[in-house]
Amino acid sequence: MSADAVGRAHPRLEGPEKVTGTARYAVEYPVDGVTYGWAVPATVVRGRITRVDTAEALASPGVLAVLHHGNAPRLAPGPEADLWLLQTPAVHCRGQLVAVVVATSLEAAREGARLVRIDYDTGPHSTVLTADHPGLYRPDHVNPSYPTDTAEGDFDAGYAAAPVRMDATYRTPAYHNNPMEPHATTARWHDGRLLVHDSNQGATPVRATLAELFELPPDSIRVVTEHVGGGFGSKGYAKAAVVLAALAARHVDRPVKLALTRQQLFGPVGYRTPTIQRVRLAADADGRLTAICHDAISQTSTTREFAEQTAVYTRSMYAAPHRRTTHRLVRLDVPTPFWMRAPGECPGAYALESAMDELAVAVGIDPVELRVRNDAQVDPDQGEPFTSRNLVACLREGADRFGWDGRDPTPRARRDGRWLIGTGVAGSSYPARTRPSSAAATARPDGRFLVRVNATDIGTGARTALWQVAADALGVPPERVDIRIGDSDLPTAPLAGGSMGTASWSWAVIRACQALREKLRDAPDGEVTAQVSTEDEVAGQPARPRYAYGAQFVEVRVDADTGEVRVNRMLGVFAAGRVVNPTTARSQLVGGMTMGLSMALHEEGLLDERYGDWVNHDLATYHIAGCADVESIEAYWLDEHDDELNPAGVKGIGEVGIVGTAAAVANAVHHATGVRIRDLPIRLDKLIYTSSLA
Repeated sequence: MSADAVGRAHPRLEGPEKVTGTARYAVEYPVDGVTYGWAVPATVVRGRITRVDTAEALASPGVLAVLHHGNAPRLAPGPEADLWLLQTPAVHCRGQLVAVVVATSLEAAREGARLVRIDYDTGPHSTVLTADHPGLYRPDHVNPSYPTDTAEGDFDAGYAAAPVRMDATYRTPAYHNNPMEPHATTARWHDGRLLVHDSNQGATPVRATLAELFELPPDSIRVVTEHVGGGFGSKGYAKAAVVLAALAARHVDRPVKLALTRQQLFGPVGYRTPTIQRVRLAADADGRLTAICHDAISQTSTTREFAEQTAVYTRSMYAAPHRRTTHRLVRLDVPTPFWMRAPGECPGAYALESAMDELAVAVGIDPVELRVRNDAQVDPDQGEPFTSRNLVACLREGADRFGWDGRDPTPRARRDGRWLIGTGVAGSSYPARTRPSSAAATARPDGRFLVRVNATDIGTGARTALWQVAADALGVPPERVDIRIGDSDLPTAPLAGGSMGTASWSWAVIRACQALREKLRDAPDGEVTAQVSTEDEVAGQPARPRYAYGAQFVEVRVDADTGEVRVNRMLGVFAAGRVVNPTTARSQLVGGMTMGLSMALHEEGLLDERYGDWVNHDLATYHIAGCADVESIEAYWLDEHDDELNPAGVKGIGEVGIVGTAAAVANAVHHATGVRIRDLPIRLDKLIYTSSLA
């Protein structure tokens, strides 16, 4: 019997479909009698709609209907106020979707939307996050359910008594997810049942939300997500597009395709909140931490509380007897922030890992060695041993591969013509989570097998990884296994997010395949199916600290005349349990590191406080990293075995690659220039105006 599919490099199963254009995304499915929706955003920050004039729009050729709060089908008030769309005249932020035009063509719908006239009664607003905002408060918890504040020992006393202290404030701007496929839906009603092809990260929770909003039993709704063109967290739950498409389809009694525009992705579907983070570190003369404090400030909307868990990263990363973390939040007249790749850990690591670099400079210790000295085998937060912790191994192997040994710590010590050369390092960690899942495995009379699980492949290669896991669990060659995912009619599974997808789904797949093999011993002929749920098994797992780790190394060059920053090379080494498919794993890690580089040097949502909206809301003005920005990037991983994870032994790799990257870039820029930039992105004007580089 074959049992070696896991661990082998394999191209994506759906690769040929994607490169030939036959893979269908949410609004690409052929539908008879289809119509097209176009969402209309509010143009005021805060207020109330006083009049909706649809006459000119309805007179436009091809326009069938204009839905708004006065005529849209009614929704049941659900747990998410942001999804109670077209129900009231209240406007809570600029860009809120307040109407939908339905027409016989996309062009007609767009023109109709242009012709809708809406009047507002506006009110005063507040849209800018500041450290002293009078509305700052302490939320009950931070995403998803972490304690808001923590404290061990006596930070104030420990900090005051230390011979070396570091106190700095770091700022990150708003970041926008921008998946290649926008939020998009095709919705159809038939005999009281709703079918949606939707771009999301989990069909099961989307179905549950639609059932609640439309007051339908879940089994009368089907959500299909066969192919999804990226999400980065923004598609983690039902969002505006699927609700508006379903409303419009019910109103016109015809199928509706609706895709948000690129500009409409900057706000209504979520974004990474700006943060203001104060980090204080205290250490002895040998660089061993004695006190750590991380205070984080972020924003949410007036309609829903979303509290980014920014300082949670610091709770478990490095050891110190005196520790404190806090989160404060302010409600602003802005769209609700939401998940973006490694929410909390990503901005939190930028602050802490930058502060660790500053401490290394202050005590005169190599930044790799400083992190090694402050490693912990017992979780400082939970007080329990980690199931596995290979941060030091990642740092050591990364330093060796990168050529870190012999590095001159002096800033501005290396120069190549007009280019200043510097290197930087940062650690990374991300929780290894699992959630209950179900899966089914079927043996067919022709000798093939079918495995079904409502997993979602958002471009990560999840479909292929689960196929490999199933083959090994069945003990057959992968070529005899078919796999179906991305459909709420399949066995229930959690969403693709939080680096928990493969860990959760594979657990259920393995158990279903094992159960099928047991059945086949007793009933070897005909079609045989086994379906299992891991709910009890996952619930019975001991509560131990489980994390993936990494270390990122970066070399940059900075033009001494212009302040232009170029990244010569990036290298990451990770400890993330067992790697199922090296091909797609490397893609995930390289993608995360590239996204972190983009965060460090380019990305920045620029808010105009007068209008409460981002002025750079397209990919021409919201800059992201391109191929030319990544001259050399390498990702490696350790052969890590952890028996306290899940049957597949995986930790998840979607997030850990981005976590420390921005700090590694910032630390390298400081080493090159001697200039410490504490508010991202690192633009050339900040380098030039902060200090003369020449």
